[in-house]
Formats: sequence, C-alpha cells, structure tokens
Amino acid sequence: MTLAKIKQVQALTIAGFDSGGGAGLQADLKTFQECKVFGTSVLTALPIQNTRGVKKVYDIPLAAIQDQLEVVAEDFKISAYKMGMLFTTEIIQLIAAFIQGQDFGYLVVDPVMIAKSGQKLLLDSAITSLIKDILPLATVITPNLPEAEVILQRKIEGSIEMEQAAYELQRLGAKNVVIKGGHSQDFEVSADVLLLDDGTIHWFSSPRIDTENTHGTGCTFSACITAELAKGASVKEAVEIAKAFIEAALSYPIDVGHGHGPTNHWAYNERNGLDG
Repeated sequence: MTLAKIKQVQALTIAGFDSGGGAGLQADLKTFQECKVFGTSVLTALPIQNTRGVKKVYDIPLAAIQDQLEVVAEDFKISAYKMGMLFTTEIIQLIAAFIQGQDFGYLVVDPVMIAKSGQKLLLDSAITSLIKDILPLATVITPNLPEAEVILQRKIEGSIEMEQAAYELQRLGAKNVVIKGGHSQDFEVSADVLLLDDGTIHWFSSPRIDTENTHGTGCTFSACITAELAKGASVKEAVEIAKAFIEAALSYPIDVGHGHGPTNHWAYNERNGLDG
C-alpha cells in the first residue's frame, strides 16, 4: 500500500546553537514543530551554553554556512524564515547576498546581541552590517528594548518612546516592527508594540510572570511569528498568536537546568487542547 503524503508548510531558521536546547536553533525548531510547521535550519555559530550561560563561542566556517544555505534552497519550499544569532559582519554579508537570490518568503529578524550571561552573540563590529544589509530585507523585526536601544543608539523609555523607536526602525528598512517591552520597568504588564507597514500601531499586553525560566523567550517568540506567517497569517495575527504562545510558555515553567531555565514550548498547545 502506498501512503498518501501530507503536504507540509516549511520554514527555515538561520541561527546559533544551544547545547542546552532552550534557545537558538533548537528553540526555533521546537517552536516550528509545536506550530505544525516543518523546520529546516542553517547553523551560523556554535555557542557552548546551558541554562547558566554561554561558556564560549566557536566559529563556523563561512563555506559551511554557504553550503547549508544551498542544500536547503535546492530541496525545500520555504514559506517563511527567521534569523537569530548572526555573530559577525562576514556571516551577515554572506547570508544577505545569498537570500536576495532566493524566494524564502517572509523574513523575521530577531536581532540577537547579548546572552543573559553577558556573552556577545553579535560582535559590535557587525551591528552596522546588520542595519545596512539585513533590516531592509526584513518583513518583521523583533528587538527587545536593549536591542532596539543599541540599533538606535539611544535610551527608550515609556510607551510614547517605544512607538517613536518603532517608526525609526521602520525607516531603517524593516517593513513591520515589534519592540518587546519585557525589559521595561514602566509597565505593570509585559507590553509589546507592533508597527505595521501601513503605519498603524497595535499594543499587545500580558501579565508579568515571576519566573526565572526565560531562556530562549526571544527566539521562541520570533519563531512562532515565522511559523504563523508561513501558514498564511497576517503579521498582526502572527504577533498576536506569538504573544499568547510565549505567555503560555512562561506561565507553565518546567524544571530543567540550574540557571535561567528554558520556556515550556508545548504549554500553548496543551493549554488550548491543540495537542495530537
């Protein structure tokens, strides 16, 4: 008996490694799976890390990154893709040059810069290249407040400044901008602002959750947006679902590791009866 094949939506993550499985490429693939999207991956750098932090970072040869991109492009139909840790100017320029010749669909950029342990995941020398070479290609960019401040080179405080910063990031080339307010002390809730390409502003809020299981939150959030875009959601719908996904992932912590534990990637589906 020949079994009928199920057509599967496919997405790609271009990101760094996490030995502890809570962030980076591993978190992205787990999120894609929970969103019922088939995940492919390109490894950009090899951080050695666990829930206690990043111990060191090993380089991946540029040729190996190029080869990974080529084998994905020649065999898969990518509907949306995301970028996380890009690390160096050379990696950014290689990836930017390659993807402009591909149809990988929507691009979500999570401008990963610093691990919770303080280890740099994007070298200072690469920030200019990120702004110049990647942001103009982005369908959505999802910085947290510290990352937005690095890109714009100024402090961002309060809702009005977050909205102003979103417009500034849009002028740098990103079509849609999400600034995550989890680091802000100005709100009793966790409030994120979304600026759409039509100029409209939307706010998404969820309760602040008292947990140390925050490892990989940014990766998971942006990966969920990517998966939902791949399935055909609008940007606003994708961000709304991702906000609910990460709120559930933080609300039902799992006991893994001895530092900043990972988020619970299956919590959203389990809470909403979507497993199986």
